[in-house]
Amino acid sequence: MAEGFANMYGKDVLVATSAGLAPVLSVVPETVFIMNELNVDVSKHVPMPYDPAQADKYDIVVNMSGYKLPGKPPKQVLEWKVKDPYQQSPEVYRAVRDDIEERVMSLILRLRKERQ
Repeated sequence: MAEGFANMYGKDVLVATSAGLAPVLSVVPETVFIMNELNVDVSKHVPMPYDPAQADKYDIVVNMSGYKLPGKPPKQVLEWKVKDPYQQSPEVYRAVRDDIEERVMSLILRLRKERQ
């Protein structure tokens, strides 16, 4: 969800990719459906594993796992405590989606301000 929002709203200040500590094989249909409600297409997203050896190549890593990232810490880590909506009701998916959208927009606005 975060990658979808970041690439949709923040193309002028970032390029977002996502990776997980234990990624699923594909984006679950519930996530695709809930994101499509806001015209954000994540259907072609391929979940990737987090590679600590690559972390220093990114300016910011947003950790939403709730777990400490393995390996050498990235340049900047933002810890976002976000509920996992997997196998929850559509209402929970929407609440999590909206929370993530708000956090992503806040980050984008911060990056725009820093760029000026």
